[in-house]
Amino acid sequence: MTTAVLPMFPLEMVAYQGELLSLHIFEERYQQLLKDCEESNITFGIPTYINNTLSYGTEMQVMQVVKRYPSGAADIICKGLRVFKLVDFYSTLGERLYAGGEVVYVPFEHNASLDLKKEFVKLLTTFYDLLDVNTPEVAVQTISAFRFAQKMGLDMQQQYELLQIASESDCFKYLITHLKAAIPTLKSVNRTKELIKLNGHFKNFDPLDFKDYKLE
Repeated sequence: MTTAVLPMFPLEMVAYQGELLSLHIFEERYQQLLKDCEESNITFGIPTYINNTLSYGTEMQVMQVVKRYPSGAADIICKGLRVFKLVDFYSTLGERLYAGGEVVYVPFEHNASLDLKKEFVKLLTTFYDLLDVNTPEVAVQTISAFRFAQKMGLDMQQQYELLQIASESDCFKYLITHLKAAIPTLKSVNRTKELIKLNGHFKNFDPLDFKDYKLE
């Protein structure tokens, strides 16, 4: 098993491969990390801090420094590269101020069928329609399972579970299961909203003709 050592930036959040993430860097140790990333062209890891544990995370690359502040703080955009599992964690990496860790990378299998992607996009469109939000245009053939993971109502535990799935097909299945559970709830909420709007208003019901009724 081949391992690698990465600088670490633990956060109470989940970052995904392929995702662009905006971060505000203000602590001295992470200002130092940013400087090292820029000067030595190194990557760093964001391991998810959840339930007082660190285990899985995503390797990140600094793509752009959007703004620098006189204090040394900065606004940056970084991109997720690949998922890792921590083998060991160090509160400081050598003489650096920031943490580090020994990791193994988790291979990811790109094996989702076109039909599975189409089902996901169809359900996602329904989900966004119920929220009265426009679904961004997507190329079904190349859509990533992680592109909308932060915008589908997944709680942090669910996001973390998704991070650990090493098959694209299984990722889409996980998200499809979530959407199938969430959509009926949204429909029920929307019906409740409509009933609340009707409160105090005269209701217009369709007349019943009772031609084919029977007693039970």
